Amino acid sequence: MSKHRRGLQRPLLLTLTILSVFGLVAASCSSGSDSETATTNADGTPDTSSDGGGDGDDVLNVAIVNNGTMQDIVSLTEEFYTADSGVTVEYTVLEEQALREITTREVTQGGNEFDVVMVGMYEAPQFGSNGTLADLTTFATEDEDYDFDDLIPAVRDGLSNDGKLYASPFYAESSFLMYRQDLVDEAGLEMPAAPTWDEVAAIARELDTDERAGICLRGKAGWGDLGASLTTVINTFGGTWWEANEDGSIGEAKLTSPETTEAVNFYVDLIADAGQDDAATASFNECLGLYQEDSVAMWYDATVAAGILEGDDSPVKGKNGYAQAPVKVTDSSGWLWSWSLAIPESTENKDAAWDYISWATSKEYIETAGENLPGGWAAVPPGTRQSTYDNPNYQEAAAAFADKTLDSMLGADPTNPGTTPRPGLGGVQFVGVPEFQDVGTQCSTEISGVIGGSGSVEDALNSCQEIASAASS
Repeated sequence: MSKHRRGLQRPLLLTLTILSVFGLVAASCSSGSDSETATTNADGTPDTSSDGGGDGDDVLNVAIVNNGTMQDIVSLTEEFYTADSGVTVEYTVLEEQALREITTREVTQGGNEFDVVMVGMYEAPQFGSNGTLADLTTFATEDEDYDFDDLIPAVRDGLSNDGKLYASPFYAESSFLMYRQDLVDEAGLEMPAAPTWDEVAAIARELDTDERAGICLRGKAGWGDLGASLTTVINTFGGTWWEANEDGSIGEAKLTSPETTEAVNFYVDLIADAGQDDAATASFNECLGLYQEDSVAMWYDATVAAGILEGDDSPVKGKNGYAQAPVKVTDSSGWLWSWSLAIPESTENKDAAWDYISWATSKEYIETAGENLPGGWAAVPPGTRQSTYDNPNYQEAAAAFADKTLDSMLGADPTNPGTTPRPGLGGVQFVGVPEFQDVGTQCSTEISGVIGGSGSVEDALNSCQEIASAASS
């Protein structure tokens, strides 16, 4: 399937540490080592044998996902948080799947490695409800600087259960299609504002050349990597992972249904015909790099990418078009997600952790980011606060994508994202049951193997059906 001459650039796993002197008592969260740099093991998990933190009582440990938007906060924390508060923050920055594995272990096993962890709409309601994440409701509603009512309701609700907030959104997103408007125009083609997947596939095949792939799609194993984008395709093709029983529990697995099979075959075939090289190793970061270096003409992924593409420092600023997430038989298919900051119930530093979260997810931080990031106002964390969308600076910088992002987020239906009722809590690109994390990862690994040239869709889905059926028994 490899045909494009430009190789895939894989961003390195980063672990970044910000160190300065402060007076916070955080003895339970530091190893006591004199090292000044967080490190990782070969498998991408953090090596805590030599964590930074000096004498052990002056570090607030925070685990976040490795992408450009989150690395922005690393660059701003020392000057705009530590300098004012006297509190040092040590970040461990991890690839998405590694972060999820470590966060799950941290909160479910009562670890004391992190004071703040990054979670999403899958984890927050579940972990909060089972008592492993702290309830942030009182913190958020009583903190005047936080402005709880400014949070976009759909995002706030997605991080809550039974009216309790378990994580504060750093940024929120849906998914949509990003494409090079100039390339589409040069080819004499037209992209609909709300395309079908068949229309997108036809345009991708037209734009595909030896030098530039027609489209970039996630293929990396992981329920939040390949699993996220593929699940939105399965939804809109009328497929599903499981049916729901009347009580909302997991029912029959449906991964070999005609609709699911059609969706997966469509996705795999589109990558084979017009997708990027090394697609089985690609997720958000890899597709972002390929798009920015002019190696792909289109990209279906998270709406947060638009702020990077239109940033003042972007090589493709002003060259892009944005369309709603492609559909097949549903009216919409965009996902709903927020990378958010939560406090493990096990940490002894909840007040200090909230003070940091309040700053990192505040209107103040968004103002700071807009005025200080190389990307400018287009690159600020989107999707969380109505005040961001009311801000004239953001309206001007994000004019190409802001309204489309918000429309896509508000159009997502986590309670009924496809054609078949699903078990558990709400979710578009995931199924809101504890079993999905393992099943989604195993099944996406099977399909990623097919994308990489090993095996068939039929065999992969037969394996997935067995895995999913075992979880429902």
